[in-house]
Amino acid sequence: MEKKAVALSYNQETDNAPKVVAKGQGEIAKKIIELAKKHNIPIVEDPLLVDSLIKIDLYREIPPELYEAVAKIIAYILRQTGKLPQKGS
Repeated sequence: MEKKAVALSYNQETDNAPKVVAKGQGEIAKKIIELAKKHNIPIVEDPLLVDSLIKIDLYREIPPELYEAVAKIIAYILRQTGKLPQKGS
């Protein structure tokens, strides 16, 4: 199965919702992941969500039906990076 990757960007102050800023399969997916690692950008693997996100045009906000799934990932990343308290803390 070919590797897929989608990069999202979200600025609370200027964006209504996260936007797809990079996406691809195969070699492009590998490059996206490589760049994320190089720049210490958190990576979360969720094949079902990637399948939905990869269909969105570049620089478009994610649709409302994906808000909950993406919000869970953002919360997970914020907890892992210490920017959001751990559950139960």
